[in-house]
Amino acid sequence: MGFYTESQRELQDRFDDRPLADRLEQTIIKNELDDTHVEFIESRDFFYLSTVDDAGMPTVSYKGGGIGIVSVLSPSTLAFPTYDGNGMHLSEGNLLDTGKVGLLFIDFETPRRVRVQGLATTSDEDPLFSRYPGAKLIVRVEVTKAFRNCARYIHKHQRIETSHHVPADNGTQPLPLWKRIDGLQSALPPETVAKVKSAGGAISAAEYAERMIQGES
Repeated sequence: MGFYTESQRELQDRFDDRPLADRLEQTIIKNELDDTHVEFIESRDFFYLSTVDDAGMPTVSYKGGGIGIVSVLSPSTLAFPTYDGNGMHLSEGNLLDTGKVGLLFIDFETPRRVRVQGLATTSDEDPLFSRYPGAKLIVRVEVTKAFRNCARYIHKHQRIETSHHVPADNGTQPLPLWKRIDGLQSALPPETVAKVKSAGGAISAAEYAERMIQGES
């Protein structure tokens, strides 16, 4: 199978873009990461992760952490951690279902971007846990395609600060504000309920919404 699908080819022909699409495939689409990809990916502290479930339905998640949240292990292998989330495990479940992933790395200040496609596996016994304190799972991605994208529609934004929820060197994280919502308390594990009490107790959904608008997390 080639890089483009039949539907993509149909649209390329409709808009007379097939020659351009062919030229781009020849010049920028790589089967593994090159040095410019590696440098850019390892300088990022977030990326967008697209996954697909067993019914073919995709979802996209923002994944943030410290600089170097994604490690390049080889020209054909990436790895990244999953941290404590909202308990839905949408991305991780999809990885178990199909393993198909798309990763989008963006620098909003320059701006620049790199796209990666591949097949992923997860592990709770990976030696890379020592590199990512606080991780729940380690995801390894076998890269199938990588390419740089034109940045002309990326709006420039200035980075302000790192999220205080990024795990510390010992793996600890502050309690997220949403876990204090009163309607969730009966669904939380006992150790989290204890943290809620220590943080001042449960709050209403309305209070959470107001505090989130003010920038709390």
